[in-house]
Amino acid sequence: MAAMDYAVATLLSVFLIALCVTVHYETLRVLSRRTHSPGRHRWLILVTVYSSLAAHIVEIWIFGAGYWVAVNVLELGGIVGITGDFDFLYYSAMVYTTVGFGDLVPVGPIRMITSTEALAGLALITWSASFTFLQMQRIWHD
Repeated sequence: MAAMDYAVATLLSVFLIALCVTVHYETLRVLSRRTHSPGRHRWLILVTVYSSLAAHIVEIWIFGAGYWVAVNVLELGGIVGITGDFDFLYYSAMVYTTVGFGDLVPVGPIRMITSTEALAGLALITWSASFTFLQMQRIWHD
């Protein structure tokens, strides 16, 4: 593979991470402003958890779309084992959650996107966990 392909994969990775961090930040910012209602602690925690999960699903879809573009449009390698478009989402979910993969394997410059998604997923999941902990600490009462 040409060095230019790796540069394009790196730029795509940076773009995808920036998009996901922005989605996550905005989700948590809105949650932070909307969860200041006394007496409704259970609902506020549920809204926080469900909203965080929704943000993660959106971020997995963003990376899944990025893989699809990398393979089908930019031709930055491939993912061995992909049989359909939704496999890109499955692959993204496995990488984002750092569960790992064995049935799908990246080949070529697309590996750059895979490695950065794993790092981003870890950071964004821990960000959600920290935010949820702080929300619970702030509003949870026996």
